[in-house]
Amino acid sequence: MYDFLLDEKILEWKKRAREFAKKVPKKLIIQMDEEKIQYPKEFVQMAAENKLLGCRFPSRYGGGDGNWTIETVVNEEIGVISTALSCLFVLPSICGEAIYRFGTEEQKQKYLKPTLEGKKFTAEALTEPRGGSDFFGATSVAKKEGSYYILNGQKRFVVGAEGADYFLVYAKTNPKAPPHESISLFIVDRSEGVETKYLYGLLGTRGGGAGRLVFKDVQVPEENLIGKEGMGGQIFYQMMIPERMTSATGCLGLQPAIDLAAKYASKRKAFGKQIKEFQAVSFRIADCLILLDAMRAMCYMTAKALDQNNGITNSFVRRLVSETKRFCTENAYKILDNCMQVLGGIGYTNVFPIEKLLRDIRLASIWTGTSEIMNLIIQHEYFKELEKKPDEMRDISLDAKESDAKDEIVYE
Repeated sequence: MYDFLLDEKILEWKKRAREFAKKVPKKLIIQMDEEKIQYPKEFVQMAAENKLLGCRFPSRYGGGDGNWTIETVVNEEIGVISTALSCLFVLPSICGEAIYRFGTEEQKQKYLKPTLEGKKFTAEALTEPRGGSDFFGATSVAKKEGSYYILNGQKRFVVGAEGADYFLVYAKTNPKAPPHESISLFIVDRSEGVETKYLYGLLGTRGGGAGRLVFKDVQVPEENLIGKEGMGGQIFYQMMIPERMTSATGCLGLQPAIDLAAKYASKRKAFGKQIKEFQAVSFRIADCLILLDAMRAMCYMTAKALDQNNGITNSFVRRLVSETKRFCTENAYKILDNCMQVLGGIGYTNVFPIEKLLRDIRLASIWTGTSEIMNLIIQHEYFKELEKKPDEMRDISLDAKESDAKDEIVYE
C-alpha cells in the first residue's frame, strides 16, 4: 500500500522479510498455539540467518545498518505470521536498545552482537506480581556486595522466561532515593538462582515461553550493570520506544486477514447473492481498509520522526509513539472483529485462522503499556509541549464575535 513512499533499499528489505515469512512452517504456528512448543529458538535463528534481526542496529554488532522506517517495513511482514512469533522477533530490538544506547563496548560484544546473530536469546524482566503499570513501584532489589550485586525478587509475564539465555532486569539499588533515581538495569545470565517458577496459560499469543521468574540471591557481576546506578528510569523511557513501536508495527500485518474475509465474501452466497453485495458485509471490509491504512500512516509518520531524531526519545517522540501504539493495537482488534463478523459462524472455528488472530491481538493493547497508560502519556506530553509552544498560528480565540467581553472570560 505504501510502496510508493519507499526507496529501492527499503523495498528490498520488505521483499526479504516477506519471503522469510512465507517460509515459516504452519506446523510451528499450530504447535505454539497448542503450547507444544515454548520459545522456538530455531525461528529466531532463521531470522538471524536471513539478516533480519536488529535491522536498525550497526552491522558491527550484527545489525543491518537500517533505521526505524526499515524496521517498520520488516515488522509488518513478520506480523503476518503470528503475534507470538512477531513478539519473539522484536525482543532483540527491544533489549538491544538498552545495551546499544547505554551499555559498554564489552557488553555490546558479549551480549548484543551474539543476540543479533541468533546465537544468544534474550528477554526483558519488567513487570512484577504486585503490579504492571507502576514501574517505579518495583520491589526487586539488587544490593552491592564487593564486585557483585545480589539480586532478589520476582518478575512475571516475561516473554522468554522459558528459553532466554539472559534477561534485562530492573531492580531497586537505592530504595531511599526518589523513585526515578532508585532503579537500575542489569544483564542477568540464566544461572543457579534464576528460576522459571511458572508458565502462564494464555488466551492467545502462546508459545513464547511467558512465565514468572524468581531471583534468589543471584550474583550479578558489577560489569553487568547497564549505565550507572539509578539510571534505570532513563533507560526505561528509551526502551519504551522500541517496545511500543514494535507492538504497533507488528499489528500492520493484517492485510492477509482482510483479504481472506473479502475473498470469502466474494464466494459465500446468501439469499441468492454473494454476500459482498450486502452493504452490511462490504461496509465492514471498507472499515477494515480505512483502519489499516490509517494505522500504516501513523506508523510510517512516527518512524520518520524517530529517524530524524536518531531514535532518541523526547516529549514529541514519546507522544507520537504512544498515540501510534494505542491507535494501532486497538484498531487491529476492530479489524479482526470485523473479519470474523464477515465470516460468521465459521469464523469462530479453527477452520479459518481469524479466531486465533483475534485471540492473539487482544494482548497488544495491554502489553508494553496499556491503552490507559498511553492516554496518560499522550495528554501529559501534549500539555508540556503546549506550555512551550510559540504563538505562530492564528489565535482563533479572537475570532469570536464577543471575544472582547473580557468580564465574561473567567478562569478562577
